[in-house]
Amino acid sequence: MSTLFEPVTLGAVALPHRVVMAPLTRMRATPPGDTASELSREYYVQRASAGLIVSEGTQVSTWGKGYMDTPGIHTLEQVAAWREVTDAVHAAGGRIAAQLWHVGRVSHESFHDGEPPVSASALPYRNRTTVRGEDGRPQRVNCPTPQALTARGIAQTVEDYRRATVNAREAGFDLVEIHAAHGYLLHQFLSPVSNHRDDAYGGSVENRERLTLEVVDAVTDAWSADRVGIRVSPVGKFNGLEDLGGGEAGLHLAGELARRDLAYLHLSEPDWAGGPALDDDFRARLRAAFPGPIIGAGAYTAEKAERLLGAGLIDAVAFGRAFIANPDLPARLRSGGPFNEPDPATFYGGGAEGYVDYPALG
Repeated sequence: MSTLFEPVTLGAVALPHRVVMAPLTRMRATPPGDTASELSREYYVQRASAGLIVSEGTQVSTWGKGYMDTPGIHTLEQVAAWREVTDAVHAAGGRIAAQLWHVGRVSHESFHDGEPPVSASALPYRNRTTVRGEDGRPQRVNCPTPQALTARGIAQTVEDYRRATVNAREAGFDLVEIHAAHGYLLHQFLSPVSNHRDDAYGGSVENRERLTLEVVDAVTDAWSADRVGIRVSPVGKFNGLEDLGGGEAGLHLAGELARRDLAYLHLSEPDWAGGPALDDDFRARLRAAFPGPIIGAGAYTAEKAERLLGAGLIDAVAFGRAFIANPDLPARLRSGGPFNEPDPATFYGGGAEGYVDYPALG
């Protein structure tokens, strides 16, 4: 019978409890170099009491960028800026993973010198992203039809993930998490909805998994399997990718990931974004396919977390919006509250307001 406040080990990293801070895009990086800012350092230090912080999505290359003022981890300046963050988190007693991110088609030509973004296939789809408007403020715009990644582009993408992992080690992160969820590039290859390729990366489930597994292998080779997690969302709809029948493919992928003995599997559940709630039968099949540590995420309450931990279906829980508004969330969960309410108007972009000014207990 696990509880939220028992210790757990994820690969090489021991956590004092099972309350994880989910990756949260906040769009506060410093332009034009997309470096983590001083405010970002304060933001993460405030939340260092999490069992593990998973950083906001951090682009592995310029092609991986899809939103204004999001940080990267592919230049020396970005690595140095992240090092200041990780050093400060460690000094505060915390642990932090870098989420490695390539958005694929969830992007805009203005980020790529006028060229369309890349994806598994050149299919039009409906989605929007965020660019800087003429007034300097975030502006929502339609995503264009992407171009299909070439064989050379695929090889370069795998190399970008490998190099980003080397950079994350240099930047002082404790782990890396591969983002293969939420309709971003790796998910675009995994899903038959967005992948219409007729080469070795399309068609069968094994072919559609190929890029994700090549990335996993490159990342683990650059560090070690016990320092690598992966986030998946095989069922649901997000970022213009609706694949409600993706559960079986997700279980197949989980089996392949289990053979690689990763530090953890991070399951983003679909109901937080309007999809169907997962049932315990799927969770049990996922546990059978991937016997390693599983982090559950997606509109969790403390009650849901304790039930699934007690049933042995997950090993830790990632909270997102609750951590935005409650920097000391573990203490608040222990005491049963009170909880600050998050302000959605300040989620994306801006300065300190709604970012580092939520009060702690006492």
